[in-house]
Amino acid sequence: MSFRRCPANKVLLCIEGGSAGRKIGLTDKEVCFGNKLACFNTITINDKYLYYFLQSQMFLDIFRENLSGIISGVSLSNIKDLILPLPPIEEQQRIVDKIECFNDSLQHYEILENKLSLLESSFEEKFKASILQYAIEGKLVKQDPNDEPARALLDKIKAEKEKLIKEGKIKRGKNESAIYLGGDKNYYDNQGKLLDVPLDIPSTWLWVRLDDIYQHNTGKALNEKNREGELLEYITTSNLYWNYFVLNDLKKMYFKPSEIEKCTIKEGDLLVCEGGDVGRAAIWKEKYLMRIQNHIHRLRHYYPISNMFYYYVFRLYKYIKCIGGKGIVIQGLSSNALGNILLPFPTLSIQVKTTQAIDKIYKFIDSNE
Repeated sequence: MSFRRCPANKVLLCIEGGSAGRKIGLTDKEVCFGNKLACFNTITINDKYLYYFLQSQMFLDIFRENLSGIISGVSLSNIKDLILPLPPIEEQQRIVDKIECFNDSLQHYEILENKLSLLESSFEEKFKASILQYAIEGKLVKQDPNDEPARALLDKIKAEKEKLIKEGKIKRGKNESAIYLGGDKNYYDNQGKLLDVPLDIPSTWLWVRLDDIYQHNTGKALNEKNREGELLEYITTSNLYWNYFVLNDLKKMYFKPSEIEKCTIKEGDLLVCEGGDVGRAAIWKEKYLMRIQNHIHRLRHYYPISNMFYYYVFRLYKYIKCIGGKGIVIQGLSSNALGNILLPFPTLSIQVKTTQAIDKIYKFIDSNE
């Protein structure tokens, strides 16, 4: 490639390739340039006037009419033949002065336009997040004093859990604790430790740890050498998205009879990602059984509660950065970290009404996109 020199304060224009006619520069010092560029080393034309004209739609239309060749460009000889409006040199300067007078305003407008575009692109997501926080803080649905107290529901869960422990079907969780509201309006565990709760909730609600209301475990780790048992399909984090699944081309691995119960999900189970997009959750709504790999947690309640309500809690925790990522409350989701998560606990009636209200609003938003 041969190079030529372009003096300082002269216009360089790309004349060949994908940026032809659109890439324009005004040199601030002498530079070397190749054969895909053209240097306008003029004497009788105001260089800034030429620079601004070459950015106009008028010039771009003229340039496009003269494009040719496989690579698409305009030859130097054709560039020399292009016609451009040329006012007197004094008028050229006045045009340049007028353009530059508006440059600051145009740059400010461009900044505002970019901010508006960013706001428009993220508005729906931020709006949904605000609604979700409003709902999970108990402000979207009227609290009914006639409802069975949340404490009574928690007692039923604990009774069912104790029954399963005595029967040897489950083991006691590591993070069970009694959480109470102190006279100073702060929450404490049964060791007297002050808890950093992520939300404001009504005084009729409780805070619980996930271990208090869910039995949970991960699936089986993939091991190509392990070929014992039955060859079955399974899902992993690449199949699990926010409340839906992509189930095309599922892979298979071997599951021993002793592994199948632990690794099998059924309709209604709440699933949460341990890896990948940490905390991403979905409810398994299929009628058939499926297996899970070890990067997914299976959450199964001890006593009927609204899994959809707690799906929305996970969604909110992700929005407000309580789960996943460096420097925030929960960086990963090991079984211990998952069981230790603090969850708001209203009555079952409020759980159901809250999810219905969220669903209704989300449906309205989605139908008006």
